[in-house]
Amino acid sequence: MEAPPRSHLRQVERAAPGGRSAMSAESVGQGLGPRPGPGSGSESEPLCPEHGQALRWFCCSERRPVCAACAELGGRCQGHRIRPAQERAEELRNKIVDQCERLQLQSASITKYVTEVLPGKNQGVVSTASAVRELVIQRLGLVRSLCETEEQRLLERVHGEEERAHQSILTQRVHWAEALQKLDAIRTSLVDMLTHVDDLQLIQKEQEIFERTEEAEGILDPQESKKLNFNEKCARSPLLTQLWATAVFGSLSGTEDVRIDEKTVSPFLQLSDDRRTLTFNAKKSKSCADGPERFDHWPNALATTSFLAGMHVWMVNVQNSCAYKVGVALGQLPRKGSGSDSRLGHNTFSWVFSRYDQEFRFSHDGQHVPLGLLRCPAQLGVLLDLQAQELLFYEPASGMVLHTHRASFPGPLFPVFAVADQTISVVH
Repeated sequence: MEAPPRSHLRQVERAAPGGRSAMSAESVGQGLGPRPGPGSGSESEPLCPEHGQALRWFCCSERRPVCAACAELGGRCQGHRIRPAQERAEELRNKIVDQCERLQLQSASITKYVTEVLPGKNQGVVSTASAVRELVIQRLGLVRSLCETEEQRLLERVHGEEERAHQSILTQRVHWAEALQKLDAIRTSLVDMLTHVDDLQLIQKEQEIFERTEEAEGILDPQESKKLNFNEKCARSPLLTQLWATAVFGSLSGTEDVRIDEKTVSPFLQLSDDRRTLTFNAKKSKSCADGPERFDHWPNALATTSFLAGMHVWMVNVQNSCAYKVGVALGQLPRKGSGSDSRLGHNTFSWVFSRYDQEFRFSHDGQHVPLGLLRCPAQLGVLLDLQAQELLFYEPASGMVLHTHRASFPGPLFPVFAVADQTISVVH
């Protein structure tokens, strides 16, 4: 089939992207002249299934090859932008060439990365891992050495205190043995006067009797002395306490599932459904039924479980509150009234860590120990070791022991909470 005359093509050309030409469907039809019938054209050339003509044009709208009949008036591509199929194919060939060049460059870059960069990375990993490994061994060795030194120091102090107590007891034994001998001699002398001396001689010995009696009265009765007891303070070590607390809270192997007893919750507090979160409410709840176990004035609450022996750990999220108390209390803690008897930390029944704005302190029986914290803890760990009779408060984020209290706890202890701002939650 003959190509369209140049005069016709000039009338229908449009500027196409990349400087190539694009034509309307009507222009293509006008420029091609008469159409060959079905089955005409080269047998090797693909033909339009609808018109049987060669697919020598490309419809930019439908993105497919078309014949001249498709593009002329009445054809399916009438009014579409039409380009010669050869131009479209050349454009695609250029794109393929560009893509192949990019792929070649990409392959070269990957090859260089695999052959040059990755071996260096591998060597870097080996070197860094070796250095970090040495650092870990070095630091743990230092910690181990420090622990061994501290262990030796503390054991020597324990041994020294034991020897001192034994020596004090031995000295007391010697002293009271001598006192017994004196008392026995005085008693023997007085009994001898009583049984072998006549009245006149007894009267003559009155001064001797007085002196013997005065000597006996000078021997005082034994008194309780702390020197005769082993002083457990000799084994106290801030380093040991810090390492021990870090180990306990780090493993969290003994974390208690602490739940709050809703029968004790103050009407100024709201308890969550899982019984782990307390929310302060300035208005007293009227729907909260009163009972003998409920705190009716202070915003307090007790846990359901008490501890009588062993070691127990629990965590409290306190980051949202500027006014709270966390600690332990005896079950005998009074629940009613606005007095100190039911106010946590102001009686003999409770031991608490408290925060009010930027003020932190430990309180028990009205005695308050200020704690100079540099920042507000987001979480507060509580460690109760009833074997050692020790209560410890710990900040997990910094690994710092905030306060340690040692006392002889008289009975089962309940985790206790108070909140007067926002919420606090037991972490599980």
